[in-house]
Amino acid sequence: MISKFFVNRPIVAMVIAIITIILGLVSMRGLPLAQFPAIVPPQIIASTTYTGADAVTIEQSVATPIEQQMNGVDNMLYMQSTNANDGTMQLTVTFDIATDVNTDQVNVQNRLAQAQPNLPADVSQFGTTLRKSTGLPMMVISLFSPNNSYDSLFLANYANININDALYRVPGVGEVRLFGASDYAMRIWVKPDLLAKLGLTVPDITRSVQQQSTVNPAGQVGAEPAPKGKEKTYTVRAQGRLQTPEEFGQIVVRSSPDGSVVRLKDVARIELGAQNYQQIARINGQPGCIVAVFQSPGSNALAVADGVKKAIAELKNRFPPGLDYIITLDTTLPVTEGINEIVKTLVEAMILVILVVFLFLQNWRATLIPMVAVPVSLIGTFAFFPFLGFSINTLSLFGLVLAIGLVVDDAIVVVEAVEHHIEEGMSPREATLQAMKEVSGPVVAIALILSSVFLPVAFLGGIQGRLNNQFAVTIAISVLISAFNALTLSPALSAMLLKPRKQSRGPLGRFFKLFNRWFDKATHGYVSWSHALIRKGLVAMLILGAFVGLDAILGKQLPTSFLPDEDYGYLLLNVQLPPAASLERTDQVCRKVEAILDKTEGIKDYNTIGGFSLLTRVSASYNGFFFVILDPWHERHTSELEAQAIARRVNAELTAQVPEAVTIALMPPSIPGLGAAGGFSLWLQDKSGGTVDFLDQNLQRFLEACRKRPELAGVNSAFSAGIPQIYADVDRDKVLKQGV
Repeated sequence: MISKFFVNRPIVAMVIAIITIILGLVSMRGLPLAQFPAIVPPQIIASTTYTGADAVTIEQSVATPIEQQMNGVDNMLYMQSTNANDGTMQLTVTFDIATDVNTDQVNVQNRLAQAQPNLPADVSQFGTTLRKSTGLPMMVISLFSPNNSYDSLFLANYANININDALYRVPGVGEVRLFGASDYAMRIWVKPDLLAKLGLTVPDITRSVQQQSTVNPAGQVGAEPAPKGKEKTYTVRAQGRLQTPEEFGQIVVRSSPDGSVVRLKDVARIELGAQNYQQIARINGQPGCIVAVFQSPGSNALAVADGVKKAIAELKNRFPPGLDYIITLDTTLPVTEGINEIVKTLVEAMILVILVVFLFLQNWRATLIPMVAVPVSLIGTFAFFPFLGFSINTLSLFGLVLAIGLVVDDAIVVVEAVEHHIEEGMSPREATLQAMKEVSGPVVAIALILSSVFLPVAFLGGIQGRLNNQFAVTIAISVLISAFNALTLSPALSAMLLKPRKQSRGPLGRFFKLFNRWFDKATHGYVSWSHALIRKGLVAMLILGAFVGLDAILGKQLPTSFLPDEDYGYLLLNVQLPPAASLERTDQVCRKVEAILDKTEGIKDYNTIGGFSLLTRVSASYNGFFFVILDPWHERHTSELEAQAIARRVNAELTAQVPEAVTIALMPPSIPGLGAAGGFSLWLQDKSGGTVDFLDQNLQRFLEACRKRPELAGVNSAFSAGIPQIYADVDRDKVLKQGV
């Protein structure tokens, strides 16, 4: 019998328990911390720009050739492209969750290379960017000037030069994206009337700038082969790219035989400005630059966040006077807060279990054995996590909380059996050996039965299976370790620690006597009721049927969902004006939204992005987006200050005060990375080969039908085929005849 070996050699049992704890602690230090297991399918995003093209042109000439080559790439689940009137195309390829994201990126790159010959020359020259996507940004850093000494353009340019590269060097950072103003650029505003008088065209100016603002390698003087006697070799430096408006103004656009020249400053106004003016960024209503940091799939979120915080803190030491930053959004805070709460619950459960065990065993020596056995089972479970690819997350910790009540039973069974034989007059060692002969089989059987209940969950597929996988396997492992401890450590400790029980004296003894009296009465009452129900089986079945019926009725009334909406400490707010609305109108609406957010209780900070929507990831003049950061959880005690309640109040204010736009505050997705906001999303696909207008007509009918359903709220689509545009109908014959 295995227990006899460890009863005779208790040090071996203790050493095994100590090694189990050490392995668990060492594994815990290296395990990633996350809110949920890795259940988000990897996504690779390919993006490019076709300057000046509209959405339909991009869809036909850029998206379609790429999609034709990308279709059927290994382990692809689906792909979707977003084409916008700002000239951008973004193709998102979603892969099976079991694939390696780096391999997926290589496969996408290979398919993209096959599509290159079929793309317009301007697109090939601009290039295509590939990146791994995790949906929402992990962190938002807001760069601003407290005394307003710097404008948004300077802040964005400073961030691009001094911050982006440093953040990209942080392990686990997948993408750093700036929202707001863009880089510095030389803006050349041509004068069409002067061009017409002089017979010049825009391509003439473009060609002159490209030829005269370029790097000119001039070689060397005295380089080999050279005549003998040369003593020195000089490298020749020539004028490179132009940098100031004055230098650009001296560019020669045309030179006449009589010696007269037309310079760029004669036909254009030149100034240093932004590369584009498509977005506006503010922090709490103040001009700034928004730096969004996206996590690389598979990385440790908390480690990446710590690395980003350290990097930006070091960079702050080199900030010029009048420049500062705040971390307005940190999506790892809910992870830390949630894990801390679960660890607190774990400790509370341990204390309660110990108190309950002591209450019933009424012996500190007997209570000490479960107190030792439970931590060994729980901490030892982490030793198996690296081999299974698990992380420390809310579900695995929830499993440990539930496992406390299961693993303590094995030790209690052993202790009670040993005490029973000690009361019959056996010595502790003899009582332990006799007890283990009786309970070893049941302990093993219970462990196998409990494991067989939870282990099948490990074989479930899909997101739901992966979501519950760690929860179930964690419980099963802890139960098996507990059974092993019950056969090794618990009998060894029982033989060493247990002694014949003595009646407790004093207040504690009187309490135990009173408790035992009431507990015996309750036990006898329960046994009497059981005897009565056994004799009257029909009554027992009727009571059971009544409870089953009540459960069915109540179960149907409860709402169902994949996961409940969680208070992650922030909200998302989307603004959409009528199609083709100008950025100025969007900015006016955003300022009205800012005024509402300023007055709303429970909101700490907010970021404003005018001209962009994170829901579609498209820059458009009629879109706006807000990151709304709430007060810390410990400052929001009442139900009115919960995230959902704040979102409802904000939406009510937006509906009443901002009628000129569709504005809605949204909860973030329950699982970060699955969708851009709370709720669910779907795609409507036209397989009939119809036009964009045909798709839009059916989309509107579909949305109208969805809005009639009472269980759906806030059904909207960012797709719009009715955006006003200007169509230039060029008479090609006249153009060719007139040489235009």
